[in-house]
Amino acid sequence: MGGNQSVPKITAQDRAILDLKLQRDKVKQYQKNLQAILDREEVIAKQHLAAGHKDRALVALRRRKYQQGLLLKTDGQLENLQQLVSTIEFSLIEVSVLHGLKQGNEVLKKLHKEMNPESVERLLEETAEAREYQRVRQCHFCRRLEGAQSYFVHKEIDEMLANNLSLDEEDAVQAELRALQADVAETVSSRDVHLPSAPMNEPVAGPEEEVNRDPARVAVTA
Repeated sequence: MGGNQSVPKITAQDRAILDLKLQRDKVKQYQKNLQAILDREEVIAKQHLAAGHKDRALVALRRRKYQQGLLLKTDGQLENLQQLVSTIEFSLIEVSVLHGLKQGNEVLKKLHKEMNPESVERLLEETAEAREYQRVRQCHFCRRLEGAQSYFVHKEIDEMLANNLSLDEEDAVQAELRALQADVAETVSSRDVHLPSAPMNEPVAGPEEEVNRDPARVAVTA
């Protein structure tokens, strides 16, 4: 019945692929967190500049530049993990193909009497070479799997100091600081512009304006 169906066996290759995919998902989540921090550091830098704290704004921009470097590194790590997953999955397909060849060779053995013995022997030798090639490839992939853990290295954000940046990166930070200062100054100046208030009461006309505005009354008086 349905309850007697066998559960698919989980192989070491399946576990390796699962572990790599989990690491890949962790790297993607780490990238999202870094991007959120980058956006927040820019807001913090603007707030410090608006408050007149240029030194604090500079520290925030340095942290932001360091985190941008981390984000670029995680891009490379993510690409390596995805390549490993694809390579292993393709290798499993190759194993399945070789397994099919092995089963085909068993059939050829049974038909050995009806075929040329020399042809069958040559085919078996070629299949043995293919199996040896696959074994070498699997060993190579196992070594790559053992080193996969070194691709994902977490670094604490608190270690982001100015001496971790190169001269070019420091120049980029200073340029970004000047741009933020100009942005903040423009925002503050726009808030300080005041327009004159509109009059609350209707203006009262003078005597001359009354005469000029009502010529009929002038004619009657004359």
